[in-house]
Amino acid sequence: MAETRSLEGKTLLVTGGAGFIGSNFIHYLLKNYPRTKVINLDKLTYAGNLDNLKDIEKDPRYEFIHGDIRDRKLVQEVFKRVQGVVHFAAETHVDRSILDAGEFILTDVFGTFVLLDTLKSAPQVEFFLHISTDEVYGSREKGYFKEDASLSPSSPYAASKAGADRLAYAYFVTYNLPIIILRPSNNFGPFQYPEKFIPLFVTNALEAKPLPLYGKGTNVRDWLYVEDNCRAIDIVIQKGKLGEVYNIGANNEVANITIAEKIVSLLEKPRSLFHFVPDRLGHDKRYALDCRKIHALGWKPEREFEEALALTVRWYQENPEWWKKIKERSLEFKTFYEEYYRNRK
Repeated sequence: MAETRSLEGKTLLVTGGAGFIGSNFIHYLLKNYPRTKVINLDKLTYAGNLDNLKDIEKDPRYEFIHGDIRDRKLVQEVFKRVQGVVHFAAETHVDRSILDAGEFILTDVFGTFVLLDTLKSAPQVEFFLHISTDEVYGSREKGYFKEDASLSPSSPYAASKAGADRLAYAYFVTYNLPIIILRPSNNFGPFQYPEKFIPLFVTNALEAKPLPLYGKGTNVRDWLYVEDNCRAIDIVIQKGKLGEVYNIGANNEVANITIAEKIVSLLEKPRSLFHFVPDRLGHDKRYALDCRKIHALGWKPEREFEEALALTVRWYQENPEWWKKIKERSLEFKTFYEEYYRNRK
């Protein structure tokens, strides 16, 4: 039987809250829970962006702490002040993990270990949600992954997330800690760093730059609007059973080339912007989730894919100052792609 917990009136720690999903979740919390306070612990690596939270930075319910989840002393001090933890902080970009997996292991696995080990000495924490990914399952040609499927990650990124995922479960079993694991599919929406597929293609198209499609563009993902993901996290906090895993997907299986076609159509740009590049190493063909378990808690996605994609494209159209600042100022952003495509030729 599912348990019942309340978010209202609690102080929550959100790790990686200056990132894409984390910042959207903080906005969601403050909008929907007037008496809830949020502490955002973020290292501000290249993808962490306080501009994502500019509109709430002076809200008395919000506090930002610049720090690393691997800093045990800092984590211990923060844990004393919270009743719940939602753990987003991670290195997440597959291409970067292929070039250099080291930071992925240190942040995704060791960083998660520090949080979990600290949780042992924080009895007032009522829940710890570990945000994993559907990529831990690996690729599947047909059918759908249920939560009890074997994990078979293909990339160093997915392997680091699988390690953290299973470490979280081990801490639940061994120490009886209040842990729940979520495995969402590919998120998209506002504030997504423009190295990821949809914002990269939207912003490149707006600048009339090439849209780099891997292989033939036939790889398939299940696309989940970030607002729906935030609602799913909320539902699991309230009703999810401790120690369980919940898939979160929208049943929006779309090939990459179809996404690209929809983007150029929405922006009235030519298909000649498509630029087919050598396929990603170890590129998974298809991800697909069985989400009946979270549906049983009362969640389902509210946004249709076409509507959510149009909203996302419009957000990047209307907020060029947000993404142009990233792409223009970040030498690191530019040199990453130059190095990656040079290595793939």
